Amino acid sequence: MNDPAAPADDPLARERSHLSASRAALRAMREDVEALDIRDVTANWVNAEVLQRQIEERIKALADLSDTPLFFGRLDYLHAPGAEQAEGAEGERPQPEAAYRTLHIGRRHVHDADGDPMVIDWRAPVSQPFYRASKKDPMDVGLRRRFGYTGGDLTAYEDEHLSDPAEAATTSKLLQQEIERPRVGPMRDIVATIQPEQDEIVRSGLSGSVCVQGGPGTGKTAVGLHRVAYLLYAHRERLARTGTLVVGPNRSFLHYIEQVLPALGELTVAQATVDDLVAHVEVRGTDDATAATAATVKGDARMAQVLRRALYSHVTMPTEPVVVVRGSRRWRVPAYELEEIVRQLLDRDIRYGAAREALPQRIAHAVLVQMERAGEAPDDRVQDAVARNAAVKAAVKAVWPAVDPAKLVLRLLGDAEFLAEHAGGLLDEQERKAILWTKPARSVKSAKWSAADTVLIDEAADLIRRTPSLGHVVLDEAQDLSPMQYRAVGRRCTTGSATVLGDLAQGTTPWATRSWEEALAHLGKPDAVVEELTAGFRVPTDVITYASRLLPHIAPGLTPVASIRENPGFFEVRGSSGPDDVIAACRELLSREGSVGLIAADPRIPALTDALAAAGLPHVAPGEETTESTRLTLVPASLAKGLEYDYVLLDEPQAVVDAEPDERTGLRRLYVTLTRAVSGLIITHGAPLPTQLT
Repeated sequence: MNDPAAPADDPLARERSHLSASRAALRAMREDVEALDIRDVTANWVNAEVLQRQIEERIKALADLSDTPLFFGRLDYLHAPGAEQAEGAEGERPQPEAAYRTLHIGRRHVHDADGDPMVIDWRAPVSQPFYRASKKDPMDVGLRRRFGYTGGDLTAYEDEHLSDPAEAATTSKLLQQEIERPRVGPMRDIVATIQPEQDEIVRSGLSGSVCVQGGPGTGKTAVGLHRVAYLLYAHRERLARTGTLVVGPNRSFLHYIEQVLPALGELTVAQATVDDLVAHVEVRGTDDATAATAATVKGDARMAQVLRRALYSHVTMPTEPVVVVRGSRRWRVPAYELEEIVRQLLDRDIRYGAAREALPQRIAHAVLVQMERAGEAPDDRVQDAVARNAAVKAAVKAVWPAVDPAKLVLRLLGDAEFLAEHAGGLLDEQERKAILWTKPARSVKSAKWSAADTVLIDEAADLIRRTPSLGHVVLDEAQDLSPMQYRAVGRRCTTGSATVLGDLAQGTTPWATRSWEEALAHLGKPDAVVEELTAGFRVPTDVITYASRLLPHIAPGLTPVASIRENPGFFEVRGSSGPDDVIAACRELLSREGSVGLIAADPRIPALTDALAAAGLPHVAPGEETTESTRLTLVPASLAKGLEYDYVLLDEPQAVVDAEPDERTGLRRLYVTLTRAVSGLIITHGAPLPTQLT
C-alpha cells in the first residue's frame, strides 16, 4: 500500500508517500462527486433538489482538512482479516479491506481509482484492534503504528509489536503528546487517542441507552460525540430516517464542540439546548432559583401530574343526548351511551388531542349502528359525514374541548383556585404559593415566561399531541437538568436511544441530579447501562488532586479522577492584591504556547473586563473563536462547564462559591472552574480560600 518508489529502508518516507497518495485519492473522490450530472436521473425538481443537497453534503464530507492528519495509525495483521470480521454496517457485503493485512486507520475511508482502500475509517470493525489490542490480547495484530504530526505534516512514527513476547509493553509517547498538545479554538476530536474503555462505549449498539459518569478530563463529551459518529456509520440508513440530536447546556458549549463531527465527516447531526427544544413562547422572565422556590418546584416531576389533572379536568361527562338529523330521519345517541364512549377513551390513556379527534368518529359509529339496525347500509362516507354533523361537533366541543398548552399553563400559574384544585395532594401550600404569579398575565403574549415555564408548556403540549421521536439523542452535562427537563429530552427519543453524559460532582443547580438511576427514570430510559470513566486524560495530576479535595463535600460517593498524564502540569496558588496581579498572571500564561482562560465569579467579570482593556490585553468571550493573536478568553464561572484551556487563571475562589445560592452549589461550581486546565492552573486570591480547599 506504500509507494514502491519510496526508499525501502526509510519507513517515514514510505509513510509520507502513502499520505500524499491518500490525499490525492481523496481529492479524486471529491472531484468524482463534483462531476456528477443529475439532469437525466431526476424525475422532477423536488427529486433534483434532494439529490443535489445530498451531493453537496457528500462533497463537504470529503473535504481534506490541511492541518488535520488523514490517517493517524496503522495495523499490520498477522493474517488478512476474514470476511466475518470485516462485515460492514447492518449486514452489508464484506468490506474490500478484508483482503489486506496492512491497513492505515484514519478519520474517513479513502480508496484509489481501482477501489482499493488507502485509508480505513476508524469506525470499521477491522479498525477496532487499533484501540483495543494489547500485549495480553493482540487480536491477531503483529504491529500497531502511531503517527506524529506537526500541522498536516507527518513527522514521526512509533511501533508496538503486539505479538512479540520479547518486547515489553510501554506507554506511547506520541499518544501522550497528542493528549497534551496545546489547543487553540474549538474542541477537536480524540479519534487518535480513544482508549479501550472509551471505545467500548463508543461502539455500543444503537438499541440500548448508555449513561456515562465521568469526572473532569475523562473525555465523556468526546466519547458521546464519537458515539454519534460511530452510530451514523453503523446504522446510517436508519438514523437518516429518524434523525440524531446533541443537546448541550448552552450556546457557548455547542459552539465549542460543533466542529468535532464535521471533522469526522458527519454533517447531519442537529445541536440544541434544552431551552431550544421547548421554545414554545418567548422567555422574558426569570424564576427564583433558590431551594424550595419557583424554579425548583416547576422543575419537579410532580408538575407532570398536576398538568395532566389540569388538562383532563376540561373533559366533562355528557348530560344531554346527541340528535343527528339526516333527511327525514332523526338518530338519537343517549347521554349514558355518550358517557360510556368518553370513559372508554379516557381508559385508553391516549393523548388528549388524539382522543378528542376520535370522539366524533365514535359518536358517528354509534349512529351507524342504529342505521344498520333500521335496515340501512351506510358506508365510511356516511360515518365521516355524521362525524362532521353540527350536533356532533357541538357535543364534542362541550364534552372534550380543545385546549391550548400555553393557555393551560397560564391559567395554572395565574389562578390560585385552579392550581389548588389540581395540585392537591401533590404540592403543599408553600410550594403552590412559590409558583403562583403575584400578578397574573392577561394573555400568552403578555406573560413574562421563564425558562422553567416553557418546560411546563412542552409537557402540556405532549399530553395533547405526541412529540416526534428521534433515533438517537446525546445529552451532555446532564447532571444539571431538572426532572421536568429530563422528561422534555426523553420525549425526543421515546422510540430511540440516548447517550447521557455528566458528572454528579459538577451539578450546579439546586435541582441537580442526585443519582443517575433517578435521572434515567425521568428520561424514560430506566434500563440504560451506567458506565464510569475514572482515567483522566486532560487535567494534570497536581490540578485534579487539588480539586479533588472538594469531592467529600460535594459528591462523597464518587471515585476521584486519576490522571494518567506523565506531565504533572503547572500549578500555583498565589495571594493577590488586586487587578494588577491578575493582569500580570495573564501575561505570564500568555507567554506560554496555547489557549488561556481567565475564570472568575460572574459579578467580577465587568471589573476584569475593564482591567484587561486598560492593560491592552485583547480577549474573547466563551464560544467566540480564539486566534494566535488573541488566545485569552474571559469566562464567567457560570459558563465554564464543559470548556477547556491549556492554561487557566482562576480569580478569587471564594467569590465563585459566594455567587451561588447555597454553599454546596457554590463548591460544585468551584470544582468545575478548578478543572478546566489542560496544562497549568494559577489561582489568585485576596480573600481567604474556602476551608474545604485548605
